[in-house]
Amino acid sequence: MKTSLLLFCLLSVTPALALAADTVTTVPVHFAKGASSATVKGSFKGYETVLYTLSAKAGQHLKVGVSGSNNANFNLFAPGDKPGESTALGSGSVGQDWSGALPASGTYSVQVYQMRATARRGTTVNYSIHFGIE
Repeated sequence: MKTSLLLFCLLSVTPALALAADTVTTVPVHFAKGASSATVKGSFKGYETVLYTLSAKAGQHLKVGVSGSNNANFNLFAPGDKPGESTALGSGSVGQDWSGALPASGTYSVQVYQMRATARRGTTVNYSIHFGIE
C-alpha cells in the first residue's frame, strides 16, 4: 500500500514539473555587411529566456547593452559554456552595459531573462539588446 501511495504521489507531481520547464528561444545575431554592431528587439514572458549567439575572435572587444523593460537582464557566456551549467563571463541589466575583451574565439551566448520574482508573476518583458564588436 505504501509503495502504491508513493508511486501515485510521484506520478501526480511529474506533469507539474514538466510544465515548469523554461522555454529557451535561440536567436543567431548577424551583423550587416560592413557593420560592427546590431540591435535586436525582443519580448518574452515569465520564465522564458532568449539566447542570442554570435561569433567573435579572441581579443576582440564586445559591448552588450539592454534597454526597455527594467526587468530585462542578461548573462554573457564564453564559447562552450551554457546557462545553468557554467559561470557567466559577464552580466548586465537596463542601464548597466557589459564590455570587455573576449578571451577566446568561437560562439558566444547572451541569455536575456528576468528575475524569479517577476517571472513568477508571468510578467512580459519587452526590450532591445545592442551588440557591438571592435
